[in-house]
Amino acid sequence: MSPLPATRKWREVVALIGGGASAKQVASATLRACENELGKAADDPGVVEAVWLLMRLPLAARGDDFVHELFHIGVDVPPEPGIPELIAGVSEAIDRALFNNCKRTDLGEFAQTAATETLAELLGGRLGGMFGASTEKVQAELARLDTAKQFGLLAKEYFAKFTFKVIDYFLNRTLPEQTGDGKRFTTFRQQQQFTDALETHCRETAEIVTTYAGEWLKKNEWETKGDIEREKAGRFISYAMTKLTSELRRRNLPDGR
Repeated sequence: MSPLPATRKWREVVALIGGGASAKQVASATLRACENELGKAADDPGVVEAVWLLMRLPLAARGDDFVHELFHIGVDVPPEPGIPELIAGVSEAIDRALFNNCKRTDLGEFAQTAATETLAELLGGRLGGMFGASTEKVQAELARLDTAKQFGLLAKEYFAKFTFKVIDYFLNRTLPEQTGDGKRFTTFRQQQQFTDALETHCRETAEIVTTYAGEWLKKNEWETKGDIEREKAGRFISYAMTKLTSELRRRNLPDGR
């Protein structure tokens, strides 16, 4: 893995880690350092496709012919899909949107993984695990996400994972160098605890998008009769990321939570 860019902002990140800064302080500094990267999310084909599919899946599950409705939005599954088949279909749909990998980026990879992990954890958690749930139960649980409250929760988990993956991608270039005798982390266990705290901080911060995401989806479903375009999904991502990054900064202030 290549080293961190030799810029002032990244030097500040390294100095904060070495100086014993908290997870939220490091997350905020890392955010500032990779702001340009995160700013590209709304225009990244992989990110847009992942979020667009998360928007369309609950509505597809409300249709009479679940498999056909999934096929209509590009998700190809067998006649009686369970959770693994649904997630595989979503992942393959994102791959097809990045034809010949010419549009594939690190951000797109993070978005694809965040989307499939979010679906796996949410559906698997509600249906007692990844395996064994019938197609009818998977469809019913997915259809439940087509409310402002439930989609808001889905969006929160997705953006928490996506943001953490971006931050973790950069920090993994320096954290190993901060581990050992006389360094910030004496053991790799301590380093992992710090990474876990970063992930928790991202999840708590992502709460800021919950209400916005749910209200946005229902408003746009009503306006478009469910046919939300990818361009609109891109605008949704742009504003959601603005809210999330602003909240990450706010939480690093003395009176932040």
